[in-house]
Amino acid sequence: MGRPRRFDESQVLQKAREQFWNQGYTATSLDDLMAATGLGKGSLYGAFGDKRQLFLRTLDDYRDEQLNGVRQILTGPGAGLERLSHLLDGAAHGYANDAQRRGCFLAGSTSELHGQDSEVTARARTTYQEIQNLLAACVKDAQEEGDLAVDVSPEEVGNLLLAVLQGIEFLAKTDMDASALIEIGRSALANLPRPDL
Repeated sequence: MGRPRRFDESQVLQKAREQFWNQGYTATSLDDLMAATGLGKGSLYGAFGDKRQLFLRTLDDYRDEQLNGVRQILTGPGAGLERLSHLLDGAAHGYANDAQRRGCFLAGSTSELHGQDSEVTARARTTYQEIQNLLAACVKDAQEEGDLAVDVSPEEVGNLLLAVLQGIEFLAKTDMDASALIEIGRSALANLPRPDL
């Protein structure tokens, strides 16, 4: 019978994620992961498989966290337009407050590996589709509440707002000021079609 594990799996995954996030998948070596997690090769491989399996696990955990956060905001209390504003403001603050301006772990990993690892690309595609669906549902709420025009497609507006979110993430990497990032999101919402009075 194998010995019981003597480490906190969630802490190990968090440390491995930080390593991959800071250096990228390709530049992260097994030695880097061992140093970051404090585990030996046998323990790492025994618990998580090889480097790629460990990476995909950290990516899946990150995706779940991000989707849960977006879902809580967009399906939470308040009017639809307020929830959309809260999401965009929160993204701007979050990216701006990261001292390293790393951006989104999923987006960065997809940019690095899109031509090499179809599983990473597929994970990103399904994640962004789920976010777009949540955005579209929130836009529909805003339409039903009379805050947005009903003659525009919620799906098209959801796609637009997803692109705005991704733009904020990228521009944060250029060290754009937080107030400018916030203004981008607010301008996008201010320019959505309103109902005729």
